[in-house]
Amino acid sequence: MKTIRNLILSSVVLLLLTPMLRAQDFSKYRQFTFGMSLTSVLKHTDQRLADVKAVHSRPALIQELEWWPPNLPGSSFQSDTVKQIFLSFYNGELYKISVSYDQSSTEGLTTDDMVKSISQKYGPPTSVALATDAAKNDHYDLKPTVVASWEDVQYSFNLVRSSYADRLGLVIYAKRVNEQADLATAEAVKLDQQEGPQREAALQKKQIDDLAAARQKNQRIFRP
Repeated sequence: MKTIRNLILSSVVLLLLTPMLRAQDFSKYRQFTFGMSLTSVLKHTDQRLADVKAVHSRPALIQELEWWPPNLPGSSFQSDTVKQIFLSFYNGELYKISVSYDQSSTEGLTTDDMVKSISQKYGPPTSVALATDAAKNDHYDLKPTVVASWEDVQYSFNLVRSSYADRLGLVIYAKRVNEQADLATAEAVKLDQQEGPQREAALQKKQIDDLAAARQKNQRIFRP
């Protein structure tokens, strides 16, 4: 009898926990899943390869896709809420998603309102930043401030505030790949700085050579 009671209790606890476990799946946002190929994302967003921006090509290929969800009836995206989404790729795979909301859809909402809304889907936040005096913020700092975070070992889901525009948004990423992308970006910047003078000299030489070639051509065909 005791064993049956324990089994029933365990089943009830499992049923209660299952929605919470599902709610804390940070590996995806809407119809995007981390690790998706660039080709798959282009298909889902009805975009073209020409819309993709190559940020760095070495030591790793880092690309970005800027997308505005369509305002269509029946769309899986709440286009009255989400204004713009930046999708970032590392060697052709999705690793970071940055979401901007339409200003009218968040007007009047407090930070607590946003945290509660996100918590309904992703569970309680793992960390919440202390309130700061907005007047003391550096408005020239374009880096967003993390307001609250939801995360596990693999993924980080962050509610952020833009210091420049004082708007809330989301930044979601796969931790391991994001770290690799940051290292690759730092190395790319270093390489660009090291090779900058050489590239500038090569560009100047090409301009001089092109001008000389044009002069020789015009010397032969010019008639006063």
